[in-house]
Amino acid sequence: MIQPGQLTVIVYAPALSKSDGRPVDIVQGMEQALPGLRMDWEVGEGGRLIALSQRNAWLVEKIEDGGFPLLCNGDESYPVMVSGRERFDVFSPGGQPQFEVHAELPLDKPVIAAASALLEAVAEGARSYWGHASPYGYGTEVAQQFRRSPDAPELSPRGLPMLNMPEKSPRPETPYFLGWLNYWSAAAAEVIGFPDPARDAELLSRARRTPSGGWIVQLTDTPLDYDNPAHLAALKRTYERFPAIGGR
Repeated sequence: MIQPGQLTVIVYAPALSKSDGRPVDIVQGMEQALPGLRMDWEVGEGGRLIALSQRNAWLVEKIEDGGFPLLCNGDESYPVMVSGRERFDVFSPGGQPQFEVHAELPLDKPVIAAASALLEAVAEGARSYWGHASPYGYGTEVAQQFRRSPDAPELSPRGLPMLNMPEKSPRPETPYFLGWLNYWSAAAAEVIGFPDPARDAELLSRARRTPSGGWIVQLTDTPLDYDNPAHLAALKRTYERFPAIGGR
C-alpha cells in the first residue's frame, strides 16, 4: 500500500515473456541508482520477508502471468519495493498487452536526489515506451482528468485538460498523462513532438537524454504539488504544449 511521503515510479513497456531478462535489469539498475540499496528479499504470504540468495535467478524463474512478484529491500522502516504485472489488452493502447512496472520508495532527500536516475533505471531496464515518477496523491488527480463519458467537462476540477482513457489510444508510445519526472522513449518523444528547441527551452533546462535515446523530463524543481500554483501552471503549460499526451 502506497502511503503519503512516498515516490511512485511506473513505466509501461512491451509485454514480458518467459525467461525475459528485463526484471533483472530493472532491479540492478535501481540498486545502481540509489546508493546502498539492495533488493534481495521476497515478500511472502502475510507479508513475511524471505531472503533470496540467488535473486537474479529467482527473478527470471518467477516470471508468470506477464509480470514478476514483489521484491523489496527487507527494511520495514525504509521500504523500497518493486513488482511487475501485465496490463491487459482491453486496457492498453492498440489492444496489445503491456508490461507495467511499479516501484515505491520513501520520498526523502536521498530518493529525491536519485529520482531521475531511478526512473531512468526502471524505464530503460524495462525497455519502456514511457513512464513517470510522482509523489503520492498524483493518481487521485490524474483520475479526475480521464474522460469516461462523452459529456464529461472540458477541464478537470484543477483546470487541467481532460484526457482520453488509455485503451482509446491507437499507439502504445503515447503517454497517458504527465508526472513530476517523465520518461519518454525516443518513439514517445517523436509522437508528442519533443524537443523543439524554439518552444521547449524551459523543459530542456530540466531534461536530459538517456542511453537509449529517450528523455528524462522534470516538470518542476521540487516534487510535484498540485496545491502549488506554480506547479499547476507548469502542468497546464506542458499539456498545452503537447496535445498528443492523453490522446487528445
